Amino acid sequence: MAKKKLPFSIKEHVVYPAHGVGQVTDIETQEVAGIELELFVINFAKDKMTLRVPTHKAEEVGMRPLAPPDVVSRAMTTLKGKAKVKRAMWSRRAQEYEAKINSGDLIAIAEVVRDLHRNDDQREQSYSERQLYEAALDRLTREIAAVNGAEETAAVEEVTSVLMARVAA
Repeated sequence: MAKKKLPFSIKEHVVYPAHGVGQVTDIETQEVAGIELELFVINFAKDKMTLRVPTHKAEEVGMRPLAPPDVVSRAMTTLKGKAKVKRAMWSRRAQEYEAKINSGDLIAIAEVVRDLHRNDDQREQSYSERQLYEAALDRLTREIAAVNGAEETAAVEEVTSVLMARVAA
C-alpha cells in the first residue's frame, strides 16, 4: 500500500482549534488497542504541552496550516470595525465567544478581540470577560506572530495599536 501524503510536515507550524498555534515536532507510530496509529506530535511551547493527533483525523478535528497573509490582513481589518455587542444575556454571549475562540478561525477570533476590547474610559470588564478577551488576544497574536515570523510581543503591539487607533477615530 502506497503511503498517503500527510497534510503537515515536521517543523511546520499548525493551528489546532482548541489550543492555537503549535509546531509539529514529530510523526510517530503508536499501538493503541491493538491498532497501529500514525500520530502528529504537536508541541505548544508556551503552554508547555504536547498533543498527539492521529494523522487521519487531523483535518477532521480542524487542524490547519497557519493563515495566509491575506487572512491575517482581513483579521486586522476586522479589528478596526465597530464592536458588535449583542444584547443577549452574558452567559449566552460568553458561550458564543468561547465557540469562536475554539473554532480556530482567525477572523472569528479577531471579532471576539474587537468586541471585548475595553478602553480606559469604558466600564470595567468582568472577570469572565477579561478571561475570554485575553484568551482570544493570545490566540490571535500567536498566529499573527507565527505568520509574520515575528516575536509575539510585536504582534501584541500591532494588534493593540490597531485597537487603540479605532478608539481614537
